[in-house]
Amino acid sequence: MSSTSSFTRFYDTWFDQLNQLLEQLRIAPKPPSSQDDRSHLSSLAQKIVSHYAEFYRVKSVAIESDVLSVFTAPWASCFERSLHWISGWRPTTLFHLVYTESSILFEFHIADILKGQSTGDLGDLSPNQFRRVSELQCETVKEENAITGELSEWQDSAAEVMLGPFTDLGDKIGRLVSVVKKADDLRLRTIRRVVDLLTTQQAVEFLVAAGELQFGVYGWGRRLDHRPCSSA
Repeated sequence: MSSTSSFTRFYDTWFDQLNQLLEQLRIAPKPPSSQDDRSHLSSLAQKIVSHYAEFYRVKSVAIESDVLSVFTAPWASCFERSLHWISGWRPTTLFHLVYTESSILFEFHIADILKGQSTGDLGDLSPNQFRRVSELQCETVKEENAITGELSEWQDSAAEVMLGPFTDLGDKIGRLVSVVKKADDLRLRTIRRVVDLLTTQQAVEFLVAAGELQFGVYGWGRRLDHRPCSSA
């Protein structure tokens, strides 16, 4: 069995486990009313971050084995792949998610907020948190652009592979391995850094929202892939 097939089977299991972890977060008491609740939420949030880290660890092995197959993300639907940036989701998507969730919750609790009451959720981000999110977003955009530039250079050099000696192919593939690994590293670092600048309750809400987005895109993709073909 190819390494890509093995990774696809791993992904299916990993995805089911992610859903189970997210369900634990959904049913956990929020906001936490005791130190035990806060510790429990923090532990669950870290489990999910570790779960993402395990995904990228295993994916890294698959990349080393067959980067060209991994780059096409055969485990994903056509719809999911249409949204991909270098074999996965775009890291800056997380910032749009934070801003969207914050805006929704702010509007929902606006009456309480105007009374000076603190909700403690993503709608209650402090000015310092907004500043740090904005700074991290700018840094991430720069890294995204740099990695995109590396991929463009690799693609531009494709003609050299065809015209040059076959021995150059290994070096070219090695460069692609590096690009995809950098993209995955940025994805994981962005998750960790966003979680780190949020409170426990906010981090839980963020991870649940990110998971629901991921499962929503997954569901849409599967439905689109299996819809009947329209006749000409």
